[in-house]
This record gives sequence, structure tokens and C-alpha cells, in this order.
Amino acid sequence: MDKKFILTKRAGIYGIIGNIFLLIIKAIVGLISHSQAMIADSFNSAGDIFASLMTFIGNKIASVPNDNDHNLGHGKAEYIFSMFISISMILVASKLLYDSVLTLILGSELTFSWFLVGVCIATIVTKLFLFLYTKHAYQKHPNILLEANMKDHRNDCIVTSFTLFSILLTLANIYWVDGIVGIGISIWICYVGITIFIESYNVLMDISVDDKTKNLILEIAHSFPEIKKVEEIISTPVGDKYLVFLTIYLDGNLSTFESHQLADYLENGINKLDKIYKTIVHVHPI
Repeated sequence: MDKKFILTKRAGIYGIIGNIFLLIIKAIVGLISHSQAMIADSFNSAGDIFASLMTFIGNKIASVPNDNDHNLGHGKAEYIFSMFISISMILVASKLLYDSVLTLILGSELTFSWFLVGVCIATIVTKLFLFLYTKHAYQKHPNILLEANMKDHRNDCIVTSFTLFSILLTLANIYWVDGIVGIGISIWICYVGITIFIESYNVLMDISVDDKTKNLILEIAHSFPEIKKVEEIISTPVGDKYLVFLTIYLDGNLSTFESHQLADYLENGINKLDKIYKTIVHVHPI
């Protein structure tokens, strides 16, 4: 199995284990202390378990090599399951926003507890470990599933730090911050969910390769003096990479062998780019 898929699989497993642990301790302590922010955080951990599970399943399907029914492989499974993750985030965020607004209006019943402080610290440490591991894996083998998990772990570190801040403020009899933090958590989860949804949607709708990569393709093509003109660049996503179709114009006096040899050189050069899965060059004589 490709190293990318092995690292993504591990990230999914570690995420499931870590988030189950956090869900249990957050839910218990949040309900006992009546902390809306901690309860919101526990719902967030439940969403994180689902996200890690979708990462595991999506990565398993995406790792299946190409076959007669799927000539370009199963790479788009990453984006389908990333879309599931984003939708779950948005749904959870909507419910949490509603509950947090009610808490802000009706008042918070938060009772200070050192258990709350301990849960926050445990969450920050656990999520920091998961973030660093996932970031390391993403830097080696970028893909949307690792990116979604990496951002989620990072955001949780920040969000839980604010939760800890609101809990400590209760020592000074300041309770309204609890509801505000719950609202902030909800909005943050929703924002992350929407950005992942848009990225996944764009790939599933066959968005073209970015302009930077197009310019690199053109630079490679123009490095061959025999190429008189590049007519068009057409691309379609294949997992986290792109299949590129390129039409070039060559001197009509070149032999068929020479034309195809040059096309092969061009394809090999473009295929070395990070975002390119495969290049197909069509030759026109002029």
C-alpha cells in the first residue's frame, strides 16, 4: 500500500481512539457541571469521531488501485467522504448554536470544577498530539482527508483554550462568557465544515487545475523549441492530483516518430509536477 494511504489510515485510527476518550470525559464532566461550553465541546468530539471514521473509510476506498470499472482509480472517494465530514460538522454546529444562544439568554448554570479544568488540559494535550501527527503526515503526503483532520485538531486546541478561559472566569463570578464561547465554538465548526464542503464539491464537479500549475505546464511546454503553439489545457481531478490533456502544434515536416517522441518527453516532464497524476498530449501538425 502507498505510504500516503498508510499514514492517513493511522491518522484516522488515532483520531477515533483519541476522540472517543475525549467524548466520554467531556460529556460526563460537562453534564455534572452544567457547562454549555463543555457540552458543546463534547458534541464536537462526537463529530470528530465521525470525521476520523470517515477518514478511515474514505482512505481505505481511495487506496484501491485502478481496475476495469474504475480506470483512473478510486481517488475521488477522499472527496466524497470529506463532504460527509463537512455536512456532519454543519449539522452539529447548528444544534450547538441554538443551545448556546438559549444559554446566553436564559443564563448559564455553570458550576466551577477542577475536573472541568483537567478535562480542558487533557483535551488540549490530546488534540495537540493528533494535530502534530496529522500535520507531519499531511506535509509528507498532502490530501484533503488529512487536511480536514489536521485543521479540525488545530481548531479544537484553540476552541478548548477558550473554554478553559470561560471556566476560570467563573471564579470571578463571570458566567456569561460560557454561552459566548459555546456560540463561538458553533460558528467555528460551521465555518470549517463549509470550507471543506466547498473544496470537496469543487473537485467532485471536476474543477480545473490551479493557475500556478497551468503556468508551470506552459513553461515546460515552451522549453521545447519544436512546439510552435499550445492550444489548450484541459484537466480533471483524480484524487488529490489531476489528469491533464494538452494539445500542441508541431512542424508538419517532422516524422511521426519524432512528433510522438517529443510528446513523450513533454508528458514525462509534466508528470513530474506534484499535482499531476497523468498527462496526455495530442499533436497537431502545422
